[in-house]
Amino acid sequence: MSNVPPPEARFEIAQLAHMELLTPKPEESLWFFRELLGMEVTHQEGQSVYLRAFEDPYHHSLKLTEAPKAGLGHVGWRASSPEALERRAARLEASGQGRGWIDGDVGHGRAYTFQTPDDHLMEVFWDVDYYKATPETATKLRNRPSRRPLRGVPVRRLDHGNILASDVQATAEHLVENLGFRVTEKLVSRENNGEWIGAWVTVTNLTHDIAIFKDPTGTRGRLHHVCYFYGSPQHLYDIGDIFKDHDIFVEAGPGKHGISQGMYMYVYEPGGNRVELWGDSGLLIFDPSWETVDWVFEDIAGYGDTWVGQPIAEYFYTYGTPNVQLPGGPVPPPFA
Repeated sequence: MSNVPPPEARFEIAQLAHMELLTPKPEESLWFFRELLGMEVTHQEGQSVYLRAFEDPYHHSLKLTEAPKAGLGHVGWRASSPEALERRAARLEASGQGRGWIDGDVGHGRAYTFQTPDDHLMEVFWDVDYYKATPETATKLRNRPSRRPLRGVPVRRLDHGNILASDVQATAEHLVENLGFRVTEKLVSRENNGEWIGAWVTVTNLTHDIAIFKDPTGTRGRLHHVCYFYGSPQHLYDIGDIFKDHDIFVEAGPGKHGISQGMYMYVYEPGGNRVELWGDSGLLIFDPSWETVDWVFEDIAGYGDTWVGQPIAEYFYTYGTPNVQLPGGPVPPPFA
């Protein structure tokens, strides 16, 4: 497929605005994001709590919702204009993946909802509520929405998401053709006739706003991880100390990816969802004619997933939420 989206779709989606995580342990999950990652609660309603990092511009970037199992509730994208929202909604409707309009949610206005070919629920909207600092959260830095919190090691902003899909290529093509994403890098299998194992897709200069990994269980709609940005590799070591003292399971890192070139740490919040923490910006792409970088799965051992650091555990490629154990597959994380 072409890396270039249709001309009418380019720049119609501005950014990843928020993600909703489902958790069977809402109080423990809230404690993790608020006390360890320093996020601020901006609203609580029903079974959901809304949070933001101190450089997130909008009302929230994370919605935590109590549910029987961990997993992904939905992904929220902001359109680049009211007109872009209408055009993308019409295109999604024509694609057969549209689910229709909703009135909105706390923090944003009306939204068009749709599903990926692998049944991940997403929405696109334009109207947003910008965060308004209180006297307790106001900062003297006029170009920052709020001051840096004193809790834990505070993350700065939402960076990206990663979803698992039974058909990586179909999911990536859907985002390219209907929403204007670009595929910056992809991972293919030589042994399986070029099947896509992973795709990194973006609407910004980041190497990816969302990534898609092959789900070996064949399950649809699962989450691999949500990622928050630090911007300093030292913070990974700082938060690592805190995680160890509070019995938070660290899956991998600190380390550096070959694909995306990001400094990473992977941990599990108490509800079971994987959380990545990003220690720097990783690869930034400013070239408007960037050609997709192809990696071959059978060739990347030791430098694709981990450029620097220990190899990532085998269950990194199979565990997602909700948890689905692959018969005869890798042993999942200790708590799963």
